[in-house]
Amino acid sequence: MLVRNCAGGVVFYNNKVFILKNEKDEWVLPKGVIRRGDLSSEVAIKRVSEEAGIEAEIVSTAGSTNYEFFSVTRQKPVCNKITWYIMKSLNENYEINREEQFTDGGYFEVEDAIRRITYSQDKSLLNLSFKKFKEIDCELDSIAT
Repeated sequence: MLVRNCAGGVVFYNNKVFILKNEKDEWVLPKGVIRRGDLSSEVAIKRVSEEAGIEAEIVSTAGSTNYEFFSVTRQKPVCNKITWYIMKSLNENYEINREEQFTDGGYFEVEDAIRRITYSQDKSLLNLSFKKFKEIDCELDSIAT
């Protein structure tokens, strides 16, 4: 089995989260493979930028997920181990990268995004990340005032 380490972002803007629809009609979060020498946090920021055109900053770690699938092109099973980061978008702008095979995407209210997201692990990750994001956001607001 091929094991790939990946990183991704759960990107919030106010009370909305960004999700993408891939070529398989799956609603997912932006993520990508960590190459040798890259930091997972850098990969997460880079993939959010490349896949969604979003400028975002990491505010916390979110956790990790794993999933396995059979790669038709490689003719072997693959396990993706993904490290996730909670990110805050600097604005509501985005541009879906159609060259990366994404067909749709945008910022959605969290409840709507949870209904759309394809995989249960990602639904749980989003739910927990939103709670943590709101706590962090409140702390940052109280520090600023």
